[in-house]
Amino acid sequence: MILVGNQRAGARDLALHLLKDENDHVHVHEIKGFVATDLMGAFKETEAIAKGTKCRQFLFSLSLNPPEHERCTVQDFEKAIDKVEVKLGLTDQPRAIVFHEKEGRRHCHTVWSRIDTDTMKAIQLSHSKKKLISLSKELYLTHGWRLPAGHIDRKLSDPRTFTLAEWQQAKRNGQDPREIKEALREAWSISDDQASLTQVLKERGYALAHGNRRSIVVVDRFGEIYALPRQLKLKTKQVKARITEPDELRPVDNVKAEIDQRIAKSLTTFAGELETEQKRLKQDYQDKLHALRERQRKERSDLMEMQKQRRETEAVARSQRFRRGLKGLWDVLRGEHARITKENKQDAAACLKRDHAEFHAKIERHLDERKAMKVGRSHAIAAAKEIQIQRIDLLTVLDKNLIFKTNKFQRIRLKRL
Repeated sequence: MILVGNQRAGARDLALHLLKDENDHVHVHEIKGFVATDLMGAFKETEAIAKGTKCRQFLFSLSLNPPEHERCTVQDFEKAIDKVEVKLGLTDQPRAIVFHEKEGRRHCHTVWSRIDTDTMKAIQLSHSKKKLISLSKELYLTHGWRLPAGHIDRKLSDPRTFTLAEWQQAKRNGQDPREIKEALREAWSISDDQASLTQVLKERGYALAHGNRRSIVVVDRFGEIYALPRQLKLKTKQVKARITEPDELRPVDNVKAEIDQRIAKSLTTFAGELETEQKRLKQDYQDKLHALRERQRKERSDLMEMQKQRRETEAVARSQRFRRGLKGLWDVLRGEHARITKENKQDAAACLKRDHAEFHAKIERHLDERKAMKVGRSHAIAAAKEIQIQRIDLLTVLDKNLIFKTNKFQRIRLKRL
């Protein structure tokens, strides 16, 4: 289970983010230790208390992500959260737990107040990152999951990992930052000098340029700029060692201007066709997704209402086991009342366990349905790409200069689906 935590402020922004409707399902599982009973109120309550201290980052936010193909129960998440509390020294601190479901995957967010109200000081979270990495390895081993390569040896960590800024840069044009890094790494690995690197990058839709602030950058088909050393996770001097003639690199502004003119002139008409097809496929998918979400939410709501009514009925039945009046007093004296009380507690616990199992089974079925829709969407996109590629092959007979430009353009545009 991947654990990512950080200290932060912004009570309102965090609450809005956790309740954002872009997820298929959002479930506030627990709000404990706060006077407020809602997420926004709980975080603002901590913010108000923190004003009596010098602490600015008064919250600790943690995300818990199981492996993609593994499923965790609520109890698994709760046990992991309890271990984090002990590891970081957050035991008995007010906390909130929120579950998110998206594209057939379920993960959890937990937020603690760092303010110890007895001392009015913030709890120090020294070396929290190292502690979370250590606990993450422990959870993988406990559940028998395969450890990610980066947990075995940091040198083997996925080179396609990206920062928030890199993700936002790629998202502006509907691209996957992992694929960008993979394309640049592949181009670097199969080239051995400046000329071959320039050619290989060109084939992948990138142009080498001289940056305004960074000496060596690449520019993609949309004019986005990427620092080559950072993308390759190499030192600048290692990259410069292969660029033997840096004076031949054109200024990045010139490259961007050329790209803008070429794309605007050559692909405007074809872009319109792709845009129409993209919108149709996307709207069809969004309609189906909306219908699935609404149906699943209604099923969960109906199940929760049914369980609530059943618990009330069962509670009444358990209360009727006690006799009243003199007979009830006699039951107290001879221990029968205590026996029934114990039996009722055991029965209530068993019923609660049954309700949790029913709700978890419903969630599992919904996750499978959502994942099946995601797979179907991937197949539809692949089919659409194949059709467009065939159309492009016909166009390239007329103009070989558009072979890569058109092909690359349509691939990027279709990735927005």
